[in-house]
Amino acid sequence: MTRPLTLLLYERLMPCGPLVNRLEDRGYRVQSLSDPARLIATCEAEKPLLVIADLEPRQSQVCEVINRLRHNEATAHLPVIALVSAAHHAALQEKALAAGATLVVQDATILQHLDQFLQQALHLD
Repeated sequence: MTRPLTLLLYERLMPCGPLVNRLEDRGYRVQSLSDPARLIATCEAEKPLLVIADLEPRQSQVCEVINRLRHNEATAHLPVIALVSAAHHAALQEKALAAGATLVVQDATILQHLDQFLQQALHLD
């Protein structure tokens, strides 16, 4: 059986570098992207279980691509965890949720509470 795929969109090495290791330790395959413009096509081709998107430094581009994921029939079902830094948390949280992110979490807490965030994002109604 293949391991479930998580797509990780990021440019900042911290906290995303350690996040890759933690996800792999939990049995996920991780494919990293740095260009938001490639996210939708990659999701359509690779069929990930989950998308984790770092909103910084390209906040507007990443929120727009999350919005496009939600309006694309092939990707609308994908849970998206958006990462923000504490400095930008409140404003970006609202923007990401409005774009369609499933969860918005601070990058300082993602590693400590990864299991809970994954469970919450992957919860089926």
